[in-house]
Amino acid sequence: MEQLTLTTPALLFSAVSLILLAYTNRFLAYASVVRSLHATFKKKPDRILLGQIQNLRKRLRLTQTMQIMGISSLLLCVVCMFLIYINFPIGAEFTFAIALILLILSLALSIREIQISVKALDLQLHDME
Repeated sequence: MEQLTLTTPALLFSAVSLILLAYTNRFLAYASVVRSLHATFKKKPDRILLGQIQNLRKRLRLTQTMQIMGISSLLLCVVCMFLIYINFPIGAEFTFAIALILLILSLALSIREIQISVKALDLQLHDME
């Protein structure tokens, strides 16, 4: 295996930053939908709205976990760079491996969240049929 250099973990910075931006935009969109559904549900409780609210709760938790894992991955990349800088290659490699695993988990949760989002849209479309 090639020796880990400062540029290797630095390569993830732009990718993780874009992913975190996407996650944050998703979270803000959910917050807006939650406020709207809450107001609508208070006026007229509805079983379909309740299903949407429960679905959003799951999606918000998943998005929160995705964000935490993405941020942790970025943080560990910085720690990895520091470990490379102080010439501790074994610790750097271990830290970088964990950062990659966290990024993989974050992306996998993103896939799951998308699947749940599609179910929410199916609920909405079913209501129109």
